[in-house]
Amino acid sequence: MKLKYFSHSAFQISANNGKIILIDPFLDGNPTSPEKSENVNADYIILTHAHGDHIGDAFKIAERCGSTFICVNELANYCQAKGFSAHNMHIGGAFDFDFGRVKFTIAHHGSITPDGQYAGEPAGVIISIGNINIYHTGDTGLFYDMKLIGEMNNIDIMLLPIGDNFTMGITDAAKAVELVNPKLAIPMHFNTFPVIVVNPKDFKDKVERDGNKCRIMNYGEEIEF
Repeated sequence: MKLKYFSHSAFQISANNGKIILIDPFLDGNPTSPEKSENVNADYIILTHAHGDHIGDAFKIAERCGSTFICVNELANYCQAKGFSAHNMHIGGAFDFDFGRVKFTIAHHGSITPDGQYAGEPAGVIISIGNINIYHTGDTGLFYDMKLIGEMNNIDIMLLPIGDNFTMGITDAAKAVELVNPKLAIPMHFNTFPVIVVNPKDFKDKVERDGNKCRIMNYGEEIEF
């Protein structure tokens, strides 16, 4: 399995069977992304919520690739109304796809489409491929039930926001890592816009002082597990 970071909250997972999964593919309007949507393919697109910096270029990619959306029920209905294939899910539910298992978790944030339509609850997502469990928290504040998520799901890789203002900042994000206790924490949702500029090294230092492992992924970097 390979994990690629485009920047902001956008990731690509290359599954063991060759399936490509995108998460929150905000690329073309993203000043920090080294990739544009026309160069990215996807069999599946997972959306944590409907804000424009997370839906991003999902519809462009899905139209070109015939991708299937995976998201909470209301957002999946919105995608279907636009003519796309979608698998409806909701928080607490899990489903086995041909690449692995997907489970949605709570996230404390908001969710409304760029054209102002209600899109259900925001979510985090746990993606299990082979023996690797990836927890993409979505946009969220800190919440104590993260401890249960970690205890029940044996998280290998935790992708979490650190940019503050709209989500957790560095201090709260470091506490989230402590609660989940993943094998590896990777920061996201920072430095895309002036209001969320932080130094990710401060997060890494804090996480590692607490005894956890952290990696700051470069934009466009891909790592294999």
